[in-house]
Amino acid sequence: MALRIGISGWRYPPWRGVFYPPGLVQRRELEYAAGCFNSIELNGSFYSLQRPSSYAAWREATPASFVFSIKGPRYITHMLRLRDARQALANFLASGLLALGPKLGPVLWQLPPSLGFDAGLLDSFLGMLPHDTGSALRLANGHDPDRMRERTWLEPAPERPLRHALEVRHHSFRDPDAIGLLRRHNVALVVADTAGRWPYLEDVTADFLYLRLHGDKELYASGYSPAALDRWAERITAWAGGGEPADAQRAGDPAPAAGARDVYCYFDNDIKVHAPFDAQGLMARLGLPVPCPPRDQVRPLS
Repeated sequence: MALRIGISGWRYPPWRGVFYPPGLVQRRELEYAAGCFNSIELNGSFYSLQRPSSYAAWREATPASFVFSIKGPRYITHMLRLRDARQALANFLASGLLALGPKLGPVLWQLPPSLGFDAGLLDSFLGMLPHDTGSALRLANGHDPDRMRERTWLEPAPERPLRHALEVRHHSFRDPDAIGLLRRHNVALVVADTAGRWPYLEDVTADFLYLRLHGDKELYASGYSPAALDRWAERITAWAGGGEPADAQRAGDPAPAAGARDVYCYFDNDIKVHAPFDAQGLMARLGLPVPCPPRDQVRPLS
């Protein structure tokens, strides 16, 4: 069982001098954040394909035990809307994320609010997703050579599992058939706290949990109170132990009893600099080390 608690992204100007020590140069921000958390959700990949050199630099800037989650491209989820996505998926997999090696964690697929549950469409898309890095590399070799010229990383490497999580934002996914489909593909349904704006579901659909905490009162802006962090710690403890909370909000049947589960949890309430401090508070409640020193004890890195 691994508990991965972290932040969604790390490069935010308002964090400078508040979470990041005064004088810390931008190029050292990932290094500093990775010393505070054991995982970060990389979200730049949602907006555009990143380069292999960037993935390699991120790998080198983080500790050996660190793990990145990677957000899948909005081109696939929001523009193609999951249709005819094989070529785009190959381009994404060829773009360098496999260069992270053992630091590559789950891939997050965030659907747009306008995309409802279509069993055939979702089944087809989930069926394309590779569940190990060897399969991902074989799919990546089908990339578009013109678009991806000199922008690929296709090196053979030891095969590792590759996990996927799906964040839904349309209420039609509150459907037992959607839950069953995700379970059949072993894709985690994201537990997304969005201040009531989008569906909140706690169905366990894979052998791991993926949580995104966007703010419980105000989307992307509000922080989590001590009581709220206590509640999240209790829920994560239940999931990690192979069970689920007694009051779990589900659309489908209870998850079968399981052994220990890995849990990935990322705070995305970044606007007012709550995310890193809420992540630290949750880590402490889960008994995880909180290695990030207080700001006034940190000498600026140059």
